Amino acid sequence: MVIIDIALTLILIFVLLGLSAFFSGSETALTAASRARMHHLSEGGNKRARVVEKLTDDRERLIGAILLGNNLVNILASSMATSLLITFFGDAGVVYATLVMTALVLIFSEVMPKTYAIANTDRTALAVAPIIRWVVRLFAPVTAAVAFIIQRTLTLFGISTDGADHALSAHDELRGAIALHHREGQVVKRDRDMLGGILDLRELEVSEIMVHRKNMTMVDASLPAPDIIRQVMQSPHTRIPLWKNEPENIVGILHAKDLLRAIAGEETETGTLDILALAAKPWFVPDSTSVQHQLNAFLRKKSHFALVVDEYGALMGLVTLEDILEEIVGDIADEHDIALTDLNRQPDGSVIVDGSITIRDLNRAMDWSLPDDEATTIAGLVIHEAQTIPERGQAFTFHDFRFVIEARQRNQITKLRLTPVRPKGIRGAE
Repeated sequence: MVIIDIALTLILIFVLLGLSAFFSGSETALTAASRARMHHLSEGGNKRARVVEKLTDDRERLIGAILLGNNLVNILASSMATSLLITFFGDAGVVYATLVMTALVLIFSEVMPKTYAIANTDRTALAVAPIIRWVVRLFAPVTAAVAFIIQRTLTLFGISTDGADHALSAHDELRGAIALHHREGQVVKRDRDMLGGILDLRELEVSEIMVHRKNMTMVDASLPAPDIIRQVMQSPHTRIPLWKNEPENIVGILHAKDLLRAIAGEETETGTLDILALAAKPWFVPDSTSVQHQLNAFLRKKSHFALVVDEYGALMGLVTLEDILEEIVGDIADEHDIALTDLNRQPDGSVIVDGSITIRDLNRAMDWSLPDDEATTIAGLVIHEAQTIPERGQAFTFHDFRFVIEARQRNQITKLRLTPVRPKGIRGAE
């Protein structure tokens, strides 16, 4: 009879250790499960994923119920083991029970199930969710009482539990997830740049991605029609701004397709063609417009081209739908684009760049992190840091890079050489 009691006690202890392993693995799986994947599965009709979503919506209640169940079975198993070993070893049985149960609980009820749950997070979460749902319901009154005591106790010490102080925005959470997966090798650099580009649209202004007015192709509307046609045909662009009296006075946007239709008309003479009648009304947008807002405006108006003006109404440049898309997917080139060599890697590890290249494009191409808060182009960054317009041959070291002025045209830095330097943190001019 005694042997049977001992056997039953041992069986019950191992059953309790199994329950402890179940609770430990469930806690890890449900707290680490991907909410995005569970939502996707739930939308697809997966009932278990829907249960996981409901459980994780109230994490405090979930964790409270799991910890309550885990502590109950652990304490009960330890008590039974202590009682059993005291029968054999007397008072020394307490020490033996402590050592044995610590080893068993640590290995088989904590580390092993949690290791498995981490390696198979979503699968484990889906498997245990239906059972844990009933555990949460069973322990609901107790966990509610525990939560009340905890909140009141923390309030006495001035500690808030609403989570508002450390909540991350959805964009920050996505950005962090993308960076993490890229570092782990699960997302390649190109995909990381594209996903990051989408998130960056709301933080960029059109002035940061526009084509500057000095690089715009424009045509004088007062020229004879044949001259205008020749300039439009020689341009790699399909939309050409027309100006009158002065280059900043844009009076229309001429589309090459509209011009070709007019030329192809049998009743129209090229020399008498009214170019302005073919041009569309120019669309002006403020330079402070966010890129996200401008993208929505392009889609809403079914237009691909806008002129950018500053707060005084002066022309600053132009922005197109393609410029915005390039912020996401990178440079888009076709057979009519003029190839630009604004970035050349050198054998010594340095990079020669055009001064007009944007810091954002350079960072993406080289996987650097030069700051773009105070300047849009790399030349602008050098001028901002140097507080002057450097001469050719001058060198500066800041932001862990050495900048050498390779070429300057009037007041514009046209070419620079950049070299990463060590140690970090050196700033100043040479």
